[in-house]
Amino acid sequence: MNQLPELPDRDLPPGRHRLLKEHLMTEIRQEPSEAPVRRRFVRTALVVGAVAAVTAVAVTFTVPSGQAERAATPGKPAATKGAVKPGAGNEAAQLLEGIALAAEHAEVPAGIRDDQFVYIKSKVAWTTQTNDEPAKLQPIHEREVWKSVDGSRKGLLNEPYQGFDNEPLDAETPGIPSNTNYRHLQTLPTDPDKMYKWLNSVSEGSNSKDEANFVLVGDLARESLMPPAQAAALYRAAARISGVFVIDDTVDAAGRHGVAVARVDRGQRFELIFDKETKEFLGERAVAIEDLPWGFKKGDVVARTAILDRTVVDKAGQRP
Repeated sequence: MNQLPELPDRDLPPGRHRLLKEHLMTEIRQEPSEAPVRRRFVRTALVVGAVAAVTAVAVTFTVPSGQAERAATPGKPAATKGAVKPGAGNEAAQLLEGIALAAEHAEVPAGIRDDQFVYIKSKVAWTTQTNDEPAKLQPIHEREVWKSVDGSRKGLLNEPYQGFDNEPLDAETPGIPSNTNYRHLQTLPTDPDKMYKWLNSVSEGSNSKDEANFVLVGDLARESLMPPAQAAALYRAAARISGVFVIDDTVDAAGRHGVAVARVDRGQRFELIFDKETKEFLGERAVAIEDLPWGFKKGDVVARTAILDRTVVDKAGQRP
């Protein structure tokens, strides 16, 4: 097995630890001391095979200064005319409805079998910190993951920059409500109200339930294959999350411009980025909106991702 990254001597920068547990990307939200950050895009703890490998990686998403951000106050719904239902502002709710409609009509591979694997290729850059040195943003690098369609088979992680060269990932434990294999996602609600209740029941940690729910929406958008009906319900449920607003123009880790729904928590703005025309999910970005105690200045990008490919293949390690 490859050399595992060095464990930090203290808590990671404010954010959350990412646990690759039972061959899924599930997130462990840890509330560090002095934590003005969210947990959303921090990847850290990885359970690879039987070995737990903690990598000091924090992900975050950022919006450059001067970018159009339509919210009266960071983290508050934008002011709009007419009634605003609880949750996101009208503008964000309208954008999420457009995203939901696109997701509802998205095509997934036909005839998906239980013995196949969901393949996701992405570009990522996390924040790293070791010992007492200031945190810094990694170079953008490629990441590939293979996840069992029904969760019963070992998956695979290939992220050489992080020291993982085709590392086997354990099969999922059946019956866990937060499992993200395709077959389990097919059992989730297709009604937005019921999906919102599911988010509330499954999301964990964070500074608030709204934050935890937004984190979970991004997790599912990033590294899973959501069935169309459930994806549509997920984005409609996201419109019920308080503090969500719109970013008119932002850029993912692949340099693609898009529109984003975003939230602010503990000194960072977290964006879920979508294609302006097709409303397809592109990636995420986080930005410090104030100087952070772990080394970043206001306006710094703290993390970014971009989904390059998402499909189904016959075996772990196979590429389209």
